[in-house]
Amino acid sequence: MDGSNTLSAGLPGVNSPEVRKTSLVSAGDAEFGMTREEMPRLAILAQRGSRSLASFEGEASARGNGTLLLCPTSARNAAALRESFPWLEPRTLGVGTSAGLGDRLGLATPGHVRAVRAAGGNLAPIFAQQSIREMEPTGRTPQQVMDDATWGVFAEGWRSGFGADADHLKTPADVDACVAAGYTFFTFDPGDHVDDAAEGADATGLRAMLDRLPWELLEDTEKDLFDRYAKRRFELDGRDLALDEAVVALAAAKYGRAVAHAATLFRHLEGTMGDRPFEVEVSVDETTSPTTHAQHLYIANELSRLGVRWVSLAPRYVGRFEKGVDYIGDVARFEEDFAVHAAIARRFGLYKLSLHSGSDKFSIYPAAARQARGLVHLKTAGTSYLEALRTVAALDADLFRGIYAFALERYGEDRASYHVSASLEKAAEPGDIAGKDLSALLDRFDEREILHVTFGSVLTREDLRDRLMVVLTAHPEDYAENLEKHFLRHLKPFAKGASV
Repeated sequence: MDGSNTLSAGLPGVNSPEVRKTSLVSAGDAEFGMTREEMPRLAILAQRGSRSLASFEGEASARGNGTLLLCPTSARNAAALRESFPWLEPRTLGVGTSAGLGDRLGLATPGHVRAVRAAGGNLAPIFAQQSIREMEPTGRTPQQVMDDATWGVFAEGWRSGFGADADHLKTPADVDACVAAGYTFFTFDPGDHVDDAAEGADATGLRAMLDRLPWELLEDTEKDLFDRYAKRRFELDGRDLALDEAVVALAAAKYGRAVAHAATLFRHLEGTMGDRPFEVEVSVDETTSPTTHAQHLYIANELSRLGVRWVSLAPRYVGRFEKGVDYIGDVARFEEDFAVHAAIARRFGLYKLSLHSGSDKFSIYPAAARQARGLVHLKTAGTSYLEALRTVAALDADLFRGIYAFALERYGEDRASYHVSASLEKAAEPGDIAGKDLSALLDRFDEREILHVTFGSVLTREDLRDRLMVVLTAHPEDYAENLEKHFLRHLKPFAKGASV
């Protein structure tokens, strides 16, 4: 059977759905494709009595000598589709250059796929990605995130492989929910166990913090710790990193509990996954103070000593990585600092450096790509939601104004869980912006951050969420085009130097 023609030829008549050509594919005696409807369905045309239809649910009708099955985008059908086409199963990506493309609405994957295609290179994408903490306000589960990515990948005909990131996991229960949904990339977030107070502690305070460390979980003693690091020099691409007892004490006091927690999560994941392949990222980026080079070395060496295997690590870099806006700080200083972090990653395990809150940090992408030498992972999330709002601004000005006005009301409370600096005093009033200028709010610092961090409140208000989804599902090409254009700016600097 020729999958490029048979299915569409089997759907004659004015009332028959149009099938996306990018999705057409054959398997055995059946042809599969996605329809072009506001609520797309999976169309399967098979020989009558075909076993290919047995795993799918949908509305069946006769088509010549065959059967046409129109299937909703349900969890059962997504699972059956992954079973039919192995390229729809997420896989591990290794240490080559990669990018995580978060999707808070479940509609962004087609635009993400197009951007990755257009960027070229060997950049490996993660299409299923949403943090556990963001699923509740968006009303989604790990399985729904996976399934939404499945449908988007299938619709666009992406067959080059992709990962699925179970993001910001804090507990074994979080891990279990994502293992059950088929994730392959697990981001551990032990940030609650990082003790930022260590940075301001005196010698007595550090001594007390060291005494309280979970030495049993660390499989260590204070004496052995100092024997491993104190009075040692580490050569890093021509740079010497010297450690003394004070530096080692600070690193352990600040990150010891986080290391122990990450090791606990890893062992739980390892036991749960069994012989299934998986990858781990460790994230300590959401802290008040930067991760020094000595502290990064400590984290990496201690994780390795405890048997943790990971492919990427997200330190807290110098400068400010606020949500949805460009890097705030000295770009030259960032590159100098990042270069040493990259040298540590090459020296202590050959893993990627991860850029969290990486959306829209255009000014530092060239420096990060240059210094990482292919060992880099870019993680984005909320910027896809902002492109959804850009789409709405062009198509439904009243809805966009309503979302923006509500965001202004919610910002004072919603900003508490983010490192942001947008000011309500600097933000425009909803009524002061002409319709043709609405999308320009998304290019202004204060308004953009306000819209970014209030996504949860907007998406839990049913009237706004429902209207937003109606606009996006009615105009999928507008949304996909905005996403492709926006993400090309993110991906091109990394695609040029991507490694495998």
